[in-house]
Amino acid sequence: MTEKPLVAVAMSGGVDSSVAAALLVRQGYRVVGITLQIWQESQTDPRHAGCCSLGAVVDARRVARVLGIPHYVLNFREKFAQTVIADFITEYRRGRTPNPCVQCNRYVKFDAFLQKADEVGAQFIATGHYARIQYDEKLGRWLLSKAVSREKDQSYVLFPMTQVQLSRTLFPLGELPSKTETRALARELGLPVADKPDSQEICFVAEAGGYREFLRRRVPNTIQPGEIRDVHGRVLGTHPGIAFFTIGQRRGLGLSGHREPLYVVDIDVANNVVVVGAEQYLYCRRFLVEGVNWIAVERLTKPLAVEARIRYNMPEAPATIFPTEDESGVEVEFESPQRAITPGQCAVFYRGDIVIGGGTISRRLEGLAWKV
Repeated sequence: MTEKPLVAVAMSGGVDSSVAAALLVRQGYRVVGITLQIWQESQTDPRHAGCCSLGAVVDARRVARVLGIPHYVLNFREKFAQTVIADFITEYRRGRTPNPCVQCNRYVKFDAFLQKADEVGAQFIATGHYARIQYDEKLGRWLLSKAVSREKDQSYVLFPMTQVQLSRTLFPLGELPSKTETRALARELGLPVADKPDSQEICFVAEAGGYREFLRRRVPNTIQPGEIRDVHGRVLGTHPGIAFFTIGQRRGLGLSGHREPLYVVDIDVANNVVVVGAEQYLYCRRFLVEGVNWIAVERLTKPLAVEARIRYNMPEAPATIFPTEDESGVEVEFESPQRAITPGQCAVFYRGDIVIGGGTISRRLEGLAWKV
C-alpha cells in the first residue's frame, strides 16, 4: 500500500484546526502539527486565547498528544509584524479599514507557512478554514469554492490564494455541515478543545480600548485631530484622528442635537476631515478594486457578471466587473446601490459557489448616491 503524503497542519489551538488535523489522521495521512507564534504581548491574557497566545500553544500541544502526531512551534512574529501589523497601521492612517485576517492568510498562513512546510518535507499544508478546493480539468485551474456550511464559509478571506497554494492546501472542514458537527467530532475524538469558544477579537490587539488604543500606542505622533463636516461642508465638530473612523460608523462621533442619526459617509484624507451625513448618503454602486487576485480565470478580458461581496458578514449582490487599463485592478458596478462600500475592505467575486477572484476596495467612482 502506498503511504499517504505528509501534511503540515497549522494548529492554532482552537477546535477547527484541531478537528482538521484529526480528520487527516483518520484519513491515513502522515500529519505534523505546527503552531505559528505570531504575537506575544497578549499571550497571558485570558481574553485573547486565540491563534497566537501562549494558551494556544499549550492547547495545540495537548491535541497533538491525543492524536499521536509531532508538534512544533515556529516563530513567525517578525514576518507577522512586517506584513499584517504594518499593513493594519498603514491602512488606518490612510483613512481605510483593513482586514488583517486576509493579510495573515496572504503573507503568513499560505506563504511563509508553506515555505516552512517545504523544509519539513510536507507535500501539503492544511488549516481549519471552512472552504473547498477542487481541480477543474477543463479550465486547467485549481478552484476555490464556498464551504458546505454557509454559516461558517470562509472563502471570502481566502481569495488571495494562488494556484500553487491551492494545489498544495487541504481544507478538511469544507465538507462539514456546521460548526455543531465540528464540535461533535471533537468530542467523539476525545479532543480537549471540543468546547473551547471561538476567538472573536483581532488577535494582536489586547488593549482595553481596542484597535484605537493600539494605534495610539504604536503611532502616537502621526494621528492628528481635524474637523468633522457634513456633506455640505459645514463644520459640525472635531475628531481625534481619521484613523479612528470607518465608513458607516455611527457611534463615537461626539455629535448631538441632530434630527436624524449621522454616519461617517466619507473620509477626506488629504484635508484630514471626517464627513458625516444621513444613512442615505452611504449608498453607491460603482467603485474600483486594486490588487486583484484571479482564481477561476487567468485574467479579466471583458465585462463579467458576478455576485460580489464587500464585507465578510454580508451576502453577495449582483454586479458586473470591468477590466481596467491597470490589469491589477477592476471596476465594479452593482445592479443596485450598496451600503458603506469601504476603502481597505475586500471585494470578492463569485459565480455560484466558485470564487472568481478578489481584491481591495480602493475608492468610489461616483459621488454618493444622493449626488447621482
